[in-house]
Amino acid sequence: MPTYVAFLRAINLGATRKFPKDAIKAATEAAGGREVETYINTGNVRLTHSARSVAKVQAALEAAYAAAAGFEVPTIVFTTKDLAALTARAEELHAEHDPAGQHYVTLYSTAPTAAAVEAAHALEHEGETVVVDGRAAYVLLEGNIHTSKLLASKEVTALGKGTARTVKVLRTVTEKWC
Repeated sequence: MPTYVAFLRAINLGATRKFPKDAIKAATEAAGGREVETYINTGNVRLTHSARSVAKVQAALEAAYAAAAGFEVPTIVFTTKDLAALTARAEELHAEHDPAGQHYVTLYSTAPTAAAVEAAHALEHEGETVVVDGRAAYVLLEGNIHTSKLLASKEVTALGKGTARTVKVLRTVTEKWC
């Protein structure tokens, strides 16, 4: 069976969007996932699944998560091969730009449009860089997310709704599961 890694969006934020790891694991198994593992409480899940498409796994997980959590849980799914490539790209960019601040990777279900990517790449904010490649936007900041002009821009927002992880989390997940 193929192995996938799922990233859950907007969980464990405040009192109303709680979805603990044990409940995530049970819902993943209810969706047909096997050999399920989780990493930290932000919604990182490894699973094998008989479905042979990322879209089918994503749809099954989102339905099971909504039923278990009582609210919609947008989920971004990658094969382990695709996640390893995405993380390698993050490492390349990290070494190239060597941010003194933070390096986040926003993951998307589908690749942003060419026009949205072009607009995001045209942004110029000192100490802030965005590189969109496939289903990921790599954001390298000299400062932090709270003061970032880039992250607050309509151009980055126009890339779509995704879920962000630090390069450190992606590195750890990739080392553990890919």
